[in-house]
Amino acid sequence: MGSVQRAMRLLESVAEHEHGAPAKQLARETGLALPTAYHLLRTLVHEGYLRRDKGLFFLGEAAERLSSSGAQQKRRSTVGEALAHWRDLIGVPVYYAQYRDGEIEVLCVSDTPGNPAVEEWADFRETAHAHAIGQCLLAQLDEEARRDHLDRYPVQSITPYTVRDNHHLLRRLERTGRMEPVIERQEYALGTVCAALPITLGNAAATMAISLPAHQSDRLMAATQQLQGEIGRLMGSLAISISI
Repeated sequence: MGSVQRAMRLLESVAEHEHGAPAKQLARETGLALPTAYHLLRTLVHEGYLRRDKGLFFLGEAAERLSSSGAQQKRRSTVGEALAHWRDLIGVPVYYAQYRDGEIEVLCVSDTPGNPAVEEWADFRETAHAHAIGQCLLAQLDEEARRDHLDRYPVQSITPYTVRDNHHLLRRLERTGRMEPVIERQEYALGTVCAALPITLGNAAATMAISLPAHQSDRLMAATQQLQGEIGRLMGSLAISISI
């Protein structure tokens, strides 16, 4: 345990020196005897956590991977906190999703026992045509990308309200403005209505969405407008975080 603690202190000390630091300086800053510092530094270099160049020590690829992973976890936490805030404020489940590498990916969901999220009873990736999240993401793609998606996942009726075929879906998507909310009523799950808002992430397609029981459908538009306003207020601080 003592060796691990000393190694961590060395890593922290190296991280504070963008342009590298020599062993003697690192030993002095960490309060380690120079032979001990040398031994641990050599071990950390061997394991890839540090690299040595002209007598100076820098963070290595292994340490940078850890840093990247930690930053990603922090960004996910930021998104989760925002969704939880909106969930409690508006009183609805809130979803965040992206279209990545040709697939629908629901990356974060925030709900409560009193306001549960929609159960994924049919694979979200294969039923983008039926739910608001998928329709909103497909509406942000160009025609070629849409047709590619539908070639892989053709329209299929999963409730009596689902769009009938690829042709009717493409016509609907063409009529949807790139930044307009998408409303879906019982097309994916009977007894549920949903709305999805497009999110601008450079060239990436992303969306925030909400759902409600069908008997509360009169709340849907007001809740959607409220979420839209909340996203607008926080979008600047979330712009990096939602690029998960």
